[in-house]
Amino acid sequence: MSTITIHPEGWTPAKGYANGIVAEGRVLFVGGQIGWNAEQVFECHDFIGQMKQALRNIVAVVETAGGSVADIARLTWYVTDKREYLANQAAVGAAYREVMGYHFPAMTMVVVADLVEDDAKIEIEATAVLT
Repeated sequence: MSTITIHPEGWTPAKGYANGIVAEGRVLFVGGQIGWNAEQVFECHDFIGQMKQALRNIVAVVETAGGSVADIARLTWYVTDKREYLANQAAVGAAYREVMGYHFPAMTMVVVADLVEDDAKIEIEATAVLT
């Protein structure tokens, strides 16, 4: 594994993300991925389906560069509906683990008014450090 999770002593454990990651290697910046497939078609129109597809897209880019999920050091999530995200926390966690396993990089979530693709509910960008 090319990343090491950093957790300051005395801090409450982070749930589903890391406060910090240390990594060494080649840096891969993955542009924002949305919930469409390789043909740029939305197969799912719900938040969870799009989230899983966006994560699968990120994993595909990372693996194409020679890396794995364990090499992902940072995710930045852009969501258009905070309430929908919060209302589906259990499903979000299950869908995340289905694609990413129990690897939790440093993460940030930003609520945005809209995304460029009208049908997109979520966009996720990533940084991976490949060994």
